[in-house]
Amino acid sequence: MSSKPARSQSGIDRIMSIEIARVTELAAVAAARLRGRGLEKKSDGAAVDAMRRELGGLSIDGTVVIGEGEMDEAPMLYIGEKVGNKSGPKVDIAVDPLEGTTLCAKNMPGAIATLAMAAAGTLLHAPDIYMDKIGIGPGYPKNTVDLDAPADENILNLAKAKGVKPQDITAMILDRPRHADIIAAVRKVGAAVSLISDGDVAGVIHTADPDKTGIDIYLGIGGAPEGVLAAAALKCIGGQMQTRLVVDTDEKRDRVAKMGIKDPRKKYEIEDMVSGDCLFAATGVTDGPMLKGVHFGKGIIETETVVMRSASSTVRWIRAEHRKLDKFE
Repeated sequence: MSSKPARSQSGIDRIMSIEIARVTELAAVAAARLRGRGLEKKSDGAAVDAMRRELGGLSIDGTVVIGEGEMDEAPMLYIGEKVGNKSGPKVDIAVDPLEGTTLCAKNMPGAIATLAMAAAGTLLHAPDIYMDKIGIGPGYPKNTVDLDAPADENILNLAKAKGVKPQDITAMILDRPRHADIIAAVRKVGAAVSLISDGDVAGVIHTADPDKTGIDIYLGIGGAPEGVLAAAALKCIGGQMQTRLVVDTDEKRDRVAKMGIKDPRKKYEIEDMVSGDCLFAATGVTDGPMLKGVHFGKGIIETETVVMRSASSTVRWIRAEHRKLDKFE
């Protein structure tokens, strides 16, 4: 019997699940050292630097297609940046080295370091603009919710599909003035609203396990890069998600066109955003309902990471104790 690790058609090995976990672990630890100090840019930069160093050693020929800016905005991991040592498969990389910079700066719950990897050419190259989103977890009939339907109608349809009353549904929404009408509509039918200040990758992922997180549906407008990252996670664990880019200026229309997107009003589903085999990893920076944050002890650093793989629909929870601390320096 062969002892070689399983390899998908995309060339992404099972062993790569551990490799990308290490990338997000190092980024999370770097950011966590600055928790609560009000240093958003510095903590984000520390996470970026740690993630870039670790990505550089992976056996991949990777291209960052979802990053933190364009090439002239380095040192961020920019769109088009090449990563890896070029000894492995060609892959697309989506990163958010510190999702929730404000959460980290204020030491509030829910900051994470996250990364997705997929076969080359299979991740949507989304520009850094807004994206309208709706997401629910697995186990519901297809088209239970619809991005183009009113928020109250989606709540009623979800409650019916779940076999509960609308009062038993909780929607997670970014706390922004632009969402006032959505929030009002959700509450009008009796559902609860859980507002978050930042972190809509984690917000969408919360819907995958409502028994643990208490979140049934995600609604509202957030970043397009974060939308693709969340889609990668849901592709691994199941669920439904629909999105549409918010293209409301000539400048944004030009940016979308330059990214190769022909229809700026297209309604995307998960398969449109992540069309191939993918891996997703997230490590907690601050404690949250999904992941525990980094804990610094005497001679030990503890991290908690979730790693998902679409080819096997596997979710692995990695609670690590790091005792060789020089790698985090």
